[in-house]
Formats: sequence, C-alpha cells, structure tokens
Amino acid sequence: MAVTLTESAVERIVEFLTNRGSGIGIRLRVQTTGCSGLGYNMEFVDGTFDDDTVFEDNGVKIIVDTKSLIYLDGTQVDYVKKGLNEGFEFNNPNAKAECGCGESFTV
Repeated sequence: MAVTLTESAVERIVEFLTNRGSGIGIRLRVQTTGCSGLGYNMEFVDGTFDDDTVFEDNGVKIIVDTKSLIYLDGTQVDYVKKGLNEGFEFNNPNAKAECGCGESFTV
C-alpha cells in the first residue's frame, strides 16, 4: 500500500508548508461529492489521528485515514501547470471513470 508524490508535487507542498509556517504534511481523503460520486480532498495538517496511515515521500508526510485508503492505494499526486491553469492532479489506478471536469471519480 502506498500513496506517492511527483517531484513537482513535493516542491509545491514544501512551498505551501513553508509559507504556512507550520504543518507536518498533507492529508488526503475521499469524500462523497460530484457527478461521479467520489472526490479528492487535500489539506495541510499539524497532526495525525490513531486510525491514520502515514506515508513519506521525499520528506513530505502524506496522511490518509483508513476509510479513504481503500480508494487511494497506489495513487500518485502530481502538480501540473497547463496554460493559465495549475493544480494538483491525482493519478489513481482505482478510478474506473472520472466526470468531464475531473473533479470526481467512481471506482
């Protein structure tokens, strides 16, 4: 089981955490949302909970709760710039389909 980050995602997360002035890493979770049913949620965190799984990639901690881990196992988080748009993308091998806007997925 693993969740990983690309080099560009690591650089952006470190930049965000540095500007924030605190934090141990990012929390990834899945929530019910969007037209396909499930959506990604990412936030910067200062601590963990007992049911969390913690991965570390290039010095960045990735924290995932037990319920979300079944949907996120094997996911690689990337940070991309496309024209005027930029943001995090999730390369999730568990996703069977995504909505047209890319904000939600189904398994």
